[in-house]
Amino acid sequence: MKRILAPLLFGLIGAAILVALGTWQMQRLDWKRGILAEIDDRIAGTPAPLPRMISPSDQKYMPVTLTGTIEDKALFVLVSAKVVGAGWRVISAMTTADGRRVLLDRGFVPVADKSAPPRPDPVTVLGNLHWPDDRNASTPDNDEAKNTWFARDIARMAEVLDTEPLLVIARDITPPDPGLTVLPVDSAGIPNDHLQYAITWYSLAVVWLLMTGALIWRRSKED
Repeated sequence: MKRILAPLLFGLIGAAILVALGTWQMQRLDWKRGILAEIDDRIAGTPAPLPRMISPSDQKYMPVTLTGTIEDKALFVLVSAKVVGAGWRVISAMTTADGRRVLLDRGFVPVADKSAPPRPDPVTVLGNLHWPDDRNASTPDNDEAKNTWFARDIARMAEVLDTEPLLVIARDITPPDPGLTVLPVDSAGIPNDHLQYAITWYSLAVVWLLMTGALIWRRSKED
């Protein structure tokens, strides 16, 4: 009995720790789902005019509506869209009816169609304010000479297009942009891996118990 007591205690304590970690991840999963539900509700909320005072932490995903004209010049951000593959996000300057100039993410065109149709007539845009975090350690530098961007760097784009450092991602443009598909902001790109983590911890607990059982069985046979 003494020979199996130590591995038994070790196995039970280890399994308990792993189960606790899995349970903690399940709690984090519920928390993250609540956060994502709040973001989805905010995205789909009642649109408001562009705010005068800008606060990225408070206004991220804020639904807005604006009317104005879209300028011909555009910046192209290389992205990959589901099903259709590689393409460009088209970012243009928009001058609103009250004279403000902001960045407008008009949507997606295929990689072979690097163009932005001119919009001389007024349009109405329903969209969301966003401060995207596209850049990480592996993101290449933008090639401005070739108008190839790898991240929506709002500050630099605003300098190039002479706008406020404010980005609206279109959900709907009326009349619609010919040849462009809007890529509205949503919560799908926000990581939520807590379920996978929980499954990993619970699986390790099962493996730990099986290994403990095998060790105890082997020691019992040695008596």
